[in-house]
Amino acid sequence: MKPKTADKIATTLIVFFALLIVAILIGLLGYILVRGLNHISWDFLTSAPQKIRAGGGVGPQLFNSLYLLVLTLLITIPLGLGAGIFMAEYARPGKLTNFIRLIVEVLSSFPSIIVGLFGLLLIVNFFDLGFSLLSGAIALTFFNLPLMVRITEQAFRTVPKAQKEAGFALGLSKWKIVTSVLLPVALPTIITGTILSAGRVFGEAAALMFTAGMSSPRLNFSDWNPLHSNSPLNPFRPAETLAVHIWKINSEGLAPDAIQIAAGASAVLVIMVLLFNLLARYFGRFIYRKLTASKRIN
Repeated sequence: MKPKTADKIATTLIVFFALLIVAILIGLLGYILVRGLNHISWDFLTSAPQKIRAGGGVGPQLFNSLYLLVLTLLITIPLGLGAGIFMAEYARPGKLTNFIRLIVEVLSSFPSIIVGLFGLLLIVNFFDLGFSLLSGAIALTFFNLPLMVRITEQAFRTVPKAQKEAGFALGLSKWKIVTSVLLPVALPTIITGTILSAGRVFGEAAALMFTAGMSSPRLNFSDWNPLHSNSPLNPFRPAETLAVHIWKINSEGLAPDAIQIAAGASAVLVIMVLLFNLLARYFGRFIYRKLTASKRIN
């Protein structure tokens, strides 16, 4: 076979599979949105769900998902950044470092149901945190931490060594080089890892059923004291997220419009993920410009 012919065949196959993946993604998103957008309204987004009557909404579940995302990222980002920076810049090559990387890889491949049962035994029962938002956030940290560590380490390792050596030549300390030279360059990749981690928070259900719970107390949205039991900001209350609510409706929903509610909730979940991706990328570009005085990210 001639080289030009082989090149055309390979290019055609690559383009075909790329378009096939895009078509599958568009088809899935289109199917979910077409089925669910007709059921989305302001009342649907703010009202509480109904158990046996029609007309329920997903207000508490939507708030729980967003609040759980914030709690999880508050735990995951500092730990992931710190561990990734240590592995990339401070850890010496050796058996111990390789063993830590192996542990991170193994932890990232754990099934969600196993992490949920582990969280139930250790966080919920042993540490007596009960079914709560905090228990769910800690359990999801076990999912997101390996991804954040690997992406942060890889992002720092891809920064050209010349920039680090220039910092040392100017007499900068190791920490100053990490924070002022390496971090701004690695920030877009780190933000990508954060987005991937957030997507798992939105879509996770199995682990949260055993840690955050499958029900929510009646919330008083006029009470923002996190110490009150019915306050939306109380991290020690049970919290049914949007993904768990969708599973629960499809499996044991008694309301006559359960199918429509599940379709609308699925569309809301997809829109939330898309909006978060767009906002996170915009925020990442904004921070990158501030740290590097650059007008654009290449």
